Parts: sequence; C-alpha cells; structure tokens
Amino acid sequence: MNWHDHLPAFLVMIPLLGAFLTPFVASWGKLVRNVFFVLFMALTLVVGISLCTATFDGRVLVYVMGGESFSLTLPSGMSYPIRILFEIDGFGSLLILCISIAAFAGALFSINYMDRFSGWKRFMSLYFLMTAGALGMSATGDLFNFFVFVEISSIASFGLIAFWRDKPESLEASFKYMLISQVAAMLLLLAIGSLYGKYNALNMGALASMLRAGTLERISLALIVSVLAFKCGAFPMHTWMPDAYAETPSGVTCLLVTVSQASFYGLIRVCYSIFPALTQGGTVGWILIVLGCMSMFFGVLMAVVQHEIKRLMGYHSISQVGYMLLALGVGLLALGNRNDIAAYGLTAMKGGLFHVMNYSFYKGLLFLCAGALYYATGTRDLDKMGGLARNMPWTAGMFVIAAAAISGLPPFNGFVSKWMIYESSFVVHPLLPALAMITSVLTLASFVKVFQAAFLGPAKEKFVAVREVPYGMLAGMAILTVMTLLLTLFPGWFMGNLFENAARALLDHQGYIRAVMGGI
Repeated sequence: MNWHDHLPAFLVMIPLLGAFLTPFVASWGKLVRNVFFVLFMALTLVVGISLCTATFDGRVLVYVMGGESFSLTLPSGMSYPIRILFEIDGFGSLLILCISIAAFAGALFSINYMDRFSGWKRFMSLYFLMTAGALGMSATGDLFNFFVFVEISSIASFGLIAFWRDKPESLEASFKYMLISQVAAMLLLLAIGSLYGKYNALNMGALASMLRAGTLERISLALIVSVLAFKCGAFPMHTWMPDAYAETPSGVTCLLVTVSQASFYGLIRVCYSIFPALTQGGTVGWILIVLGCMSMFFGVLMAVVQHEIKRLMGYHSISQVGYMLLALGVGLLALGNRNDIAAYGLTAMKGGLFHVMNYSFYKGLLFLCAGALYYATGTRDLDKMGGLARNMPWTAGMFVIAAAAISGLPPFNGFVSKWMIYESSFVVHPLLPALAMITSVLTLASFVKVFQAAFLGPAKEKFVAVREVPYGMLAGMAILTVMTLLLTLFPGWFMGNLFENAARALLDHQGYIRAVMGGI
C-alpha cells in the first residue's frame, strides 16, 4: 500500500491538522498565517481532485482506519474494535470535489476580506473544522460517524455565524441555528440508535443488507429524512438559512453552501443506498416532491421582496434546494415504477446531481460577489448602492455570469440541469415543470433587480472613489467563475465522467453493499 491508497484518510486529516496547528502558526506573523491557510486548503483540494479522478472508472474506494488490532479495553475487561470506515464512490467523490473547490475559493477570498478584523486564530480553526466535517459527511460509510461529522460541521458553523459577535443579528442567527440544529441532531441520533439497537450494526452497507420494511425502520427513515431536509434548508424548515447566510462572513458562506449540500448527500445516500425498499416508488418520493415545490416557490417569492443582498441570496438558496429535492423525489418515484416513466428516473438523478454542482459554484460565487460589494461600500442594502459597475468591472462581470447561471438562462450550466429536471418531472405531472419554470423567471427578475440596483445607474456620491476589491478576493471569485464556465462549455464531459458515474453508483445498490462490506 502506497501513500496514494491513504488519500481518503488525508482528506479529513489535512483540515483537522490545520485546525489544531492554527493557534500556533497564526502567532508567527501575517505572511506565515496566510501561506499556511492557503497551503492546507490547496492540499485538501488536491486530495479531493485525486479522489474524484480515482472513481471515474466506477471504482469504489473503501478505506478502514482501525480494526481488531486497534481496540478499546474497558475497565470491565470488554474490548471493542475502533474502526472508522470511509467509502467513496462516484457520488461521494462528486460532493467531495464541490466542497474542496468551494473551501479553497472561500479561503483565498477570506485572506483579504478578513484582514481588517481580529480573531484570525478562531476564524481559521473553525474554517478548517467546518471543511473537515463536510468532507467527512461525504466520505464516511458509517451512520454514527456521519452523525459525528454533522456535529463537527455544525459546531464550527455556530462559531462562524456568530463571528461578528458585536452584532446582535449575528448572535441571534447563530443561536437560532444552534437551537434547531441540536434538536435535529438528537432526532438523528435517536434514529441511528434505534437501527443499531435492532440490527447491531452502524455500517451503511451492513444496514442496507439487513433492513426490512418494519414500523421501526419507517419511523427511523422519517426522522432521518426530516433532519437532513432541515439541514439542507428545505421549506418549511428553512428559517435558519437566510439569517445564517446573511450574517456569516462571505468566504464562509461560500463554504456553508456546500455544507448544506453534504446534508443533501446524506439524504440521497439514505434514500438510495440504505432504504431503497422503503423509498422508491412510494410516499417518500411524493413528500420530497412537495417539499421541493414549496421550497422553490416560497423561497423565490421571499427573495424577490428583499433589499439586503445576502439575505436575498439566502432565500434563493432555499429555492435552489427545492430543485434538487424535486429531482430526488421524481427519481425515487420514477425508478420504483415498472412502466414507461422508469427510464426518466435516471434523467432526474443526473439532472439533480448536475444541479448540486452548479449550485455549489454559482451560489458560492454570488455570495462572494455580495461580500465584495460589502467590502467596497460598507453596506449590504441595495437601496444604498448604485453605479458600481464602473469602478468594479470584474466583480460586475462575474456577478452577471453567476446570475445568468442561477436563473437558468441558456446556454449556461443552470439551464442544462434545470432542463433535465423539467423533462423528468413532466412525466410525473405537467404542473411540476411549470412551477419550476415560473420559479426560474422570478429568479431572473430578482437578480435583474440586484444588478440594476448595485451596478447600474448613477454612482452614489459617497461611492465615487470605490475601487475594485484586492486580487486575493478576485482570485477566489475567479475560481468559481471558471468552474461555472467549464460546466457551461463542456456539459457533455462532466455528464459522462461525473454525473453519469455518480447516478450509476447510486443505482447499484448491491454493488455498494459488496464494496462496503468487503472493506470490513
């Protein structure tokens, strides 16, 4: 076994090591601190890309840390093996790639954005921890370890949302998220404990091979789906998202977007890999479709009336999550049918996974653009901006690309993924794509409003001297812009190498069980 075989361990080890080294390194000066931050995030990105390319051929990477030779002996004399299992298939590597790219872009952006403020040690440590938690959620093959990584990312999120601790709004947003998250965490732990009590197993592959359609299983599934839908920001469990996204530093918000996608990863993994007998073709599909439709429509309606730019984008995040939930629900519904619509299940899955990556990049870019506007003007109120395109042409250009992508304008990547969702949802009911298209129109209208208010018109007198943001911030924005353009220009390559592979990995239920069980 060479070092390349240990990449799954490096994926989480590097950001965790960065978190614990930060208090020491940050005291060695600004330059060393910044180089350390960017270097460790770059190493995490390299590992994420390497793992993604390793699964192009459909391979499933299984990595076991611990085992019988690593055991915990209790005072009673009983001995328990210590084992952490990572399972990375085409689906997991897709999320890992999204998280690692967004984390690196957010780190570059934060170097300049956070330079005006103190508290760098706390900021960097929490940023590393949140990255490790999100990556662990996307890599683990064990339900309890999934819960642990959820808690790691949540605790780091609480601190980063409340980073502006002199602002009551930040403290309120963090407290709200903390309160609701801990209730959700207890429900998730209750569901996991119930399954462990019955099956004496926590490994996802082992549970998938043994689960039966009983009352306990249905209750556990309902709890897990509810908790992970909340963590994604689905309506009506969305109340934390606009507040949290609005008050978090923009580089962190870029990462927080992908943390919510890690929860969506867990939701898909549970539905397709662990509970397929209870989810495909039945009630769960319709529940997710209804949640998706409500999230799409009410999220965009609440966004249209906002005047605070990051809060507006926070409501749009709810709307975008709705598209993914719609695709997931349609996929479950179609794949469980033995008629002509079953073929559209795969289309829905690929469209939903395409949208996951699109959302991770263009939504992260929009939050970075909002942060750039705040950095340059000192305000997030659209009514107080105007004429900034003259002084911030790069920010304006990248905002236009992201806004066109999220609105689903052809030929941008958002149009491709949305069209696949429209096509597959039409065979379930014609009203579903109609509602999704109306949501896209309202999304376009709201971002036209944002562009007109912030970048067009006469420049406000106090902003005449505004200049473009520093190069580090532009570099972070440029990374996500390039990814958005690559998805726009080469959708066929991404479809063939990423989304098709990820969808096939999810459909291969028995293959997942064999791969994970073989790693024990």
